[in-house]
Amino acid sequence: MTFEKFEEKAGVIFKDKSLLKQAFTHRSYINENRGSALEHNERMEFLGDAVLELVITDFLYKRLKDSNEGELTSLRSALVNADTCSQVAQRLGANDFLLLSKGESKDTGRARQYILANTLEALIGAIYLDQGYDVAKNFILTHIAPLTDDILKGGVWIDSKSLFQEKVQEHVGLTPSYETMRESGPDHDKHFVVGVYVGKEKYGEGEGKSKQDAEQEAARTALVAKGWK
Repeated sequence: MTFEKFEEKAGVIFKDKSLLKQAFTHRSYINENRGSALEHNERMEFLGDAVLELVITDFLYKRLKDSNEGELTSLRSALVNADTCSQVAQRLGANDFLLLSKGESKDTGRARQYILANTLEALIGAIYLDQGYDVAKNFILTHIAPLTDDILKGGVWIDSKSLFQEKVQEHVGLTPSYETMRESGPDHDKHFVVGVYVGKEKYGEGEGKSKQDAEQEAARTALVAKGWK
């Protein structure tokens, strides 16, 4: 498999092509192809996640001078979360280059979105290793930072948990609670499904790579279902 089309779309030509290939290599592929001599992308993902968060934090701090810490934190979360990262990966055509096991390759649902999001973070890590911080920063500012305006307009960066609590107390007079319904994946790549309840009634459900993200998604789902947002 060659990556010229992807490199052209991403705007980065790798010096070390093996780093790029590793960024697309999922653990499941290694487990199924133990003689491939390839490494999976999880360490790169760890590195890329840190670079992405730093670049976006710096970008928002400089651009939104009137925003407070809470607003900046919520907006940053919306820009670096799995939904946003998977969308960017799809736009870049990353799906066509993933190295997955036969089982994983058949899954095109939510699990694939998380794989794409992790791959984008691994790609950022690979760019950083191959060409340094400035090139990785330029990639992020080109492909992820421009989504800020759409996120601001859509309001998806708002702290949905706080807003939902306000609405529930206003309309029902109770405080919502959150319950982890399912938890899967290894320690380095957890996946949570959380339900938000008012009394014994479930108002919404959300998924995420952390309990906090899943709770935000559950609150957002509940707000939409109740027509409160």
